[in-house]
Amino acid sequence: MNNSHSVAPLRRRQTSTAGEPTAKEREYLEVIYYLAARNEPVIAARLARWMKVQPPTVTHIVARLLEKGFIERNAHGEITLTPTGLKLAEEMVRRHRILERFLVDVMGLPWHLIHEEAVRLEHALSPVMEERIMALVGHATTCPHGNPIPGQCDVYAGAARLDTTQAGQSFVVRRIAEEAEEETPIVAFLEANGLVPGAEFVIADNIPSIGVTLQRPGLSITVPAHIAELIWGDIAG
Repeated sequence: MNNSHSVAPLRRRQTSTAGEPTAKEREYLEVIYYLAARNEPVIAARLARWMKVQPPTVTHIVARLLEKGFIERNAHGEITLTPTGLKLAEEMVRRHRILERFLVDVMGLPWHLIHEEAVRLEHALSPVMEERIMALVGHATTCPHGNPIPGQCDVYAGAARLDTTQAGQSFVVRRIAEEAEEETPIVAFLEANGLVPGAEFVIADNIPSIGVTLQRPGLSITVPAHIAELIWGDIAG
């Protein structure tokens, strides 16, 4: 039997338009958001170090983001998000962090898996699913690494960086810098040694060329300097 009317497909793939950011441009918007939220200067050289690319690559991406109206750059080369860019970046970071919370608190995934899984899921997360997942994680204010979820919390906890502490001080971990999430071995090291938000240690020693030695009952560990600079917390006592 012939049907004169075609049936619309149940599923359609989303297609991007010329004015929308690509996946790579979205990564840059997120990094710009992270740096700005931490009150750090956003310049091309800083983006190149974070993204582990050569400056010409950053120049190319920045030019495209400028053209699309997601960022602005002043005469000193400092980059800021436009209202459109900020809105988009906040939405992406919010989705990513509540997904990480969901993957840890509800699904029980270990830390070293959640970043990549959240990256895979966040682009397909609808507002309805975002709301349901947010309900499941109990209105959390931070991701598992302690970084604030936009709309739930706007303050980065932890005023002291671990590599700046001194022997004899007590240190409470509050958050792990976003850069660490890109490095699976670092995240696995942190989780395996209990270097998670809320954990408290005594600084036994701090030798810049070696790292920071932490102690608590049943554990003594030396955190290499390049990892210690990614851990933020408070000096207790």
